[in-house]
Amino acid sequence: MSAEAHPMTTDDIVECWREIGVSGDRSCSELEKHLHCRNCPTHAQIARRLLDRPLPAGYRDAWTQHFAARDETAPEGEEIDSVLIFRIGDEWLGLPTAICREIAEPRPVHSLPHRRSEAVRGIVNVRGELLICVSLPALLGIGAMSSARGTDRIAVFPRLVVTGEETRHVAFEVDEVHGLHAYRAHERIAVPATVGRAAASVVATMIAWNGRAVGCLDAERLLALIDRSIA
Repeated sequence: MSAEAHPMTTDDIVECWREIGVSGDRSCSELEKHLHCRNCPTHAQIARRLLDRPLPAGYRDAWTQHFAARDETAPEGEEIDSVLIFRIGDEWLGLPTAICREIAEPRPVHSLPHRRSEAVRGIVNVRGELLICVSLPALLGIGAMSSARGTDRIAVFPRLVVTGEETRHVAFEVDEVHGLHAYRAHERIAVPATVGRAAASVVATMIAWNGRAVGCLDAERLLALIDRSIA
């Protein structure tokens, strides 16, 4: 979509990340501290200003036409799903956005007395709410968490993902979060037999993403598995 199709006024906003940041000459003195522009408070402030701007005339119509043209090759009425893509060890997984509540910075995990289950790590405090922290590697029988950094990334940051239903939340730790990804029904791939039994019980389908295979988790089966682990 061309810039002319949806002009947004940015004359009063200095796009420092394009000039002295990761997309520029990397001369910004804050890079050494924050590693990437996305972790810098200045970048967050600029993002808020961009999001708070009023929409220009024709903006919604332009994007409507854009996505309508993009969907012309897709079967009419084809189902679209979206997931939060994250990594644990060497495995990339997708959490249905319907049960994704929050992505937070890592928190100290406090162990629970008399609890011996490997699937329950303890409790964490997320904005004043005490949540049970579970171990997806233990639940799904996948490789242990890893802090290894890929050669194609500047830095990798572990995150805490909060999931669950409206009134019941739990948390789990991940090595890296990519973000939200939407996919269509025809992009689904059958779960291979090589997937472990525990993981296969909650992986609804696979999708191809950035040259990788992502296991998309089934919301209902995942929450049921978590409930059984903390019962």
